[in-house]
Amino acid sequence: MILNGIDQIDKYDHIFKGKRIGLITAPTGLNKDFVSTIQILHEKYHLAAMFGPEHGVRGDLAAGALVDTYTDKYTGVPVHSLYRKDSKRLTQEMLDSVDIVVYDIQDVGARYYTFIYTMLYALEDCAKAGKEFVVLDRINPLDGVTVEGNVLKDGFQSFVGNYPLAVRYGLTAGEVATMANEQMNWNCKLHVVPCDGWERQMQFADTGRIWVLPSLGLPRFDSALVYPGACLFEGTNLSEGRGTSCPFEIIGAPYIDAQTLSDEMNRKKLPGVLFRPVYFKPTTSKHEGVLCGGVQIYITDRHALKPLEMGIDLLFTIKQNYEEFEFLPPVKENSRPFIDLLCGDNIYRQENLDVAAMVERFREESQEFAKMKQQYHLY
Repeated sequence: MILNGIDQIDKYDHIFKGKRIGLITAPTGLNKDFVSTIQILHEKYHLAAMFGPEHGVRGDLAAGALVDTYTDKYTGVPVHSLYRKDSKRLTQEMLDSVDIVVYDIQDVGARYYTFIYTMLYALEDCAKAGKEFVVLDRINPLDGVTVEGNVLKDGFQSFVGNYPLAVRYGLTAGEVATMANEQMNWNCKLHVVPCDGWERQMQFADTGRIWVLPSLGLPRFDSALVYPGACLFEGTNLSEGRGTSCPFEIIGAPYIDAQTLSDEMNRKKLPGVLFRPVYFKPTTSKHEGVLCGGVQIYITDRHALKPLEMGIDLLFTIKQNYEEFEFLPPVKENSRPFIDLLCGDNIYRQENLDVAAMVERFREESQEFAKMKQQYHLY
């Protein structure tokens, strides 16, 4: 049985005993028997406060919903939002109520996924306040070996990329925290309660554990595995499948000829993947209620698949063949287009881009990152 940090908590009782605990968690914060980390810490120790990321500690808040402090009706513990309109940080007032902050959320191993920055912000805030920080570690579902993509450039920081990680970084949350704590000289008193039985080459499907969707956009492991590439379409006028039963596995728009695109993508014989023509009407998000043509992505070999390179190939195939294709404008005035924030660079929007040369450069950056990160491996 592969164990996550919460499954090992009894071995690390000394970290928590006698301390006022603040917990950052989400619906994936469960042990192997599906008992929530909230319940475990509340019953065993003094759970003094909770801090909710996007979607809230119990997953009852919509994507992007902004809330302030409220009381959890099951424990009576105050919950402070880390997804407020004015800030995503722990305040001194919040930290005054706790001695130690514990983080337990399932990461998905892709740089765009916001929970990792909730963790890093909290780690930095605890360092400044002299508070201890604990990561109840969880496996990286995409494996702990494979690295893909470019490293985020300075000047392109946002909540979908706020640390110089490769797109697919091959580290657990505990390893990312360890690396950032050292590289950024935060010097927080950091504890990582480790996983047990996980080997770095294992993907989620190799572990025998049950998939708990980390957010509504990733209902299956396949969704998470294609996410490093399919998420790029959030920066375009194509639907990334939100509002369908297969988010990030279905890509399309009203102007796409589904059969033609599917045929062209399959002719490329990309490793580990096949494409099927598909027609769909999103029930929400982009092109809501409008018939779209596109492709559904099917994984045929999950270890051979290179999801980021697949996503880049699909994106630029569409860009080159459909004049209706557009990168979306910035969400906020004086900010960068969302595609730049996802890329951590503005290279996707450059005129006359040599895509093959760009992918080769990305491979070189990912190889350098893969070598560097080894010193922070805990497994």
